[in-house]
Amino acid sequence: MQLILTHDQADFDAVASLLGAALITDGATPVLPPRLNRNVRAFLNLYGAELPFIEQQDLSGEAVLSIILVDTQSLVTVKGMRRSTHVRVIDHHHQRADSSPDWHMSLDKTGACTTIFVEQLQGHNSTIHPIQATLLLLGIYEDTGSLTYASTTARDIRAAAYLMDQGANLKIAGNFLNPPLTQPQRNLYDRLLASAESLHIHGHTVIIAPGHAEDMNEEISSVAHKLRDLLDPDALFVVVTTRDGVRIIARSTSDQIDVARIAREFGGGGHERASAALIHPGSETNPLTLQKLLEETTRQLEKCLPALVQPSIRVRKIMSRRPLLISPDTTAQEALSLMQKYGYEGYPVVDNGRVVGLLTRRAVDRAISHKLNLPTSSLMEAGEVTVSPDDPIDLLQDVMTSTGWGQIPVVDPEKKQVIGIVTRTDLLKTLQHGESGLPGHINLAQKLKESLPPARYALLQAIKDTAERHHLPIYIVGGYVRDLLLNRPGEDFDIVVEGDAIFLARAISDQYGGRVVSHGRFGTAKWQIKEIAANLAGQLSLSESQAISDLPDSLDFISARTEFYEYPTALPTVERGSIKLDLHRRDFTINTMAMRLNGRHHGELYDFWGGLADLRQKRIRVLHSLSFVDDPTRMLRAARFEQRFHFQMEARTLDLIHEAGDLLRQVSGDRIRHEINLIFQEDDPPAVFQRLEELNLLEAILPGLTWGKDQNRDWMNLIKSPETPVKGNISLDLYWLSLFYRYDPAKLKNACQRLKLPQGISGTLEAAARLRSGMDQMADLSVVDTVKYLDAFPEKLLQALVLLEPNTPGSITIHRYLTEWKSVHPTITGRHLEKMGVPRGPAYRLILDSLRAAWLTGDVKSPEEEEGLLKELLHQPEKYMAE
Repeated sequence: MQLILTHDQADFDAVASLLGAALITDGATPVLPPRLNRNVRAFLNLYGAELPFIEQQDLSGEAVLSIILVDTQSLVTVKGMRRSTHVRVIDHHHQRADSSPDWHMSLDKTGACTTIFVEQLQGHNSTIHPIQATLLLLGIYEDTGSLTYASTTARDIRAAAYLMDQGANLKIAGNFLNPPLTQPQRNLYDRLLASAESLHIHGHTVIIAPGHAEDMNEEISSVAHKLRDLLDPDALFVVVTTRDGVRIIARSTSDQIDVARIAREFGGGGHERASAALIHPGSETNPLTLQKLLEETTRQLEKCLPALVQPSIRVRKIMSRRPLLISPDTTAQEALSLMQKYGYEGYPVVDNGRVVGLLTRRAVDRAISHKLNLPTSSLMEAGEVTVSPDDPIDLLQDVMTSTGWGQIPVVDPEKKQVIGIVTRTDLLKTLQHGESGLPGHINLAQKLKESLPPARYALLQAIKDTAERHHLPIYIVGGYVRDLLLNRPGEDFDIVVEGDAIFLARAISDQYGGRVVSHGRFGTAKWQIKEIAANLAGQLSLSESQAISDLPDSLDFISARTEFYEYPTALPTVERGSIKLDLHRRDFTINTMAMRLNGRHHGELYDFWGGLADLRQKRIRVLHSLSFVDDPTRMLRAARFEQRFHFQMEARTLDLIHEAGDLLRQVSGDRIRHEINLIFQEDDPPAVFQRLEELNLLEAILPGLTWGKDQNRDWMNLIKSPETPVKGNISLDLYWLSLFYRYDPAKLKNACQRLKLPQGISGTLEAAARLRSGMDQMADLSVVDTVKYLDAFPEKLLQALVLLEPNTPGSITIHRYLTEWKSVHPTITGRHLEKMGVPRGPAYRLILDSLRAAWLTGDVKSPEEEEGLLKELLHQPEKYMAE
């Protein structure tokens, strides 16, 4: 026979998993454990007749061939089990180190184990009874805190929705979730409350409540829930003696305290937010040994917690430094100008160094709408609301909630100065992503070292050492970091300096040599390396050949900055800023990550804006709602990145593109041309153009510009053909030809003017348009006239037209010209004519053209016949003059 088992003291998730496994496994018997949580037993007392469970004592003793073990990895012995019994585990907890290697493990990361079985029921289109659906829903709700725990997944929510469709009854479920304590549970609750000890570990409040519960016949988890609700710690550990040994029941409300990991230290397990462990006393069980084991377990727990509890997130980790401050006498108009310039929604108001209020955009807009140019003191939300840099974000959340302020100044408690500001957005991103985006959570130092040639890594180390001597934080940012995380690293990077990049570049130049070209307006500098590569080799302990081949020709240094736009499509106005503000000015979240290079911070990933999460979700997300208004060319980049990485633009980004698409009409031709040239460098340009067509952006770039089947065919024929005129590095004009080949001359002229195409490219396109329009007429020309006509076009262009118009009469003619007629020339040259005494002048060209024509028509077939024709032409000049 086949049995389905779960753990003792079963909760709703365990019993619902028994039911789920039974519903999807024909012939398997779900067996209830000896002890059930009180609310589970109460449910089964009412509705058990409609469910397929049997009790352990009712097993017949028949041989058990296989067991399905659900919601646990601890197997108890039941009647009929043999050594040969096959065991399959279906669980949602981490695999235990002591699990049997002979078991078949199916582990899945869901909030509730029940979800795994509901998904299979849904896949089988199974019909289930409303009571069955209600029990399954109880299993999901209990283990996910009614879908509110951080461990809840989208799969749990979808499974719950499916069960609602199947008739699950929320009223019944509500009656059995979180039942009131019984008197024995209440007595234990009082004892634990009296013994509870509060510990402060890495900024967290952790409570350990030891006690005795040998007389308890009911579950202790309900008691732990009630204690957690009352005391509201970051983590609670109930440590009690029972008949079986010392039991630990752990609950956490913080991402920094993974109680499942802590429970594993004691042979237990569970979720990040809820776990348990049982420590057996050994052969002798009496009150004395249990007391001793309780004390020993409590001491061991206290000892291991500092190493296993992660430090809480502090305000200093998420704040922006050096905020803009305003005084109480700043007028509404002045404040509005600042808000329009920098985009911030609120400014701390400071009077004599003390925070006295917060001025919001809403207050300023209301004053301006009523034509009131009032001072800030009359408009601000008054109050000395601040946090310190070492306050936990839980306190920050409380401050924001109680005051309604969306921007909280950060004040140094010793100097009493405003050193930063933290916004509602900072808090929400941290609550959503935890520490994953904060500096130091991920370190890329080894990955960086492995990705760079030794010479470039040595150069980077030298720059880092110089920056550290001058106390300047430096970073690699943007695309290089993104590609490093995608395991497709490049070799080229820029150095972003939180400070004066020009100063750092000159300091490095003073030490190692090389010229520096700087641009003060943008705070950038270019260090020229190529001419000093040989000297650098010795300074960096490299071979000269290694330095010359692997070092870049130059390296850019850029001051971290913020920027704003005076009007849509304008170039930005730049001001010095922090690395956080520098990253915020970028286009998409996946390009907002930075890697710090200094000292103990070397390799730390900075991800203030959710780039890593979007990278993992394969999502293109624009950084802020006016991004495409500030720079419409970002819409073209969105399509380019989407196709390059096989990502998807998220819905809000698509909405913003649809709203801002027409702004591309206002962008200069130079900038549009630059973006299209970048598209040509992608691995799959047709996919990018096709996406731009779907987004209606090609029409916004240039009326009538499109990409469809014809353009795809032209691209494949011209660029991807093995007969492409230029092998390897395809010339840029051929890329443009694939885009504009089907334009008529007038339309093409407008396109070249709009995009300000260089003469070399526009000349090729115009020549292609003339040639294409004349191809049909070539059929009526003689061979000689055809050759004269085609001689006027570059060979590369003629080869391209053969590929673009395969098997047409015109392309066949051009092919003959290229393979046969083009190489036909007279053996007699101008030197021959000079030796024969023919006077220099136009006659030379006329004579040679007549000779070539004779070879092309077959009138001349040998050098001897050519010499005869030449003599005839010299004696009768009217013949070649007529030609």
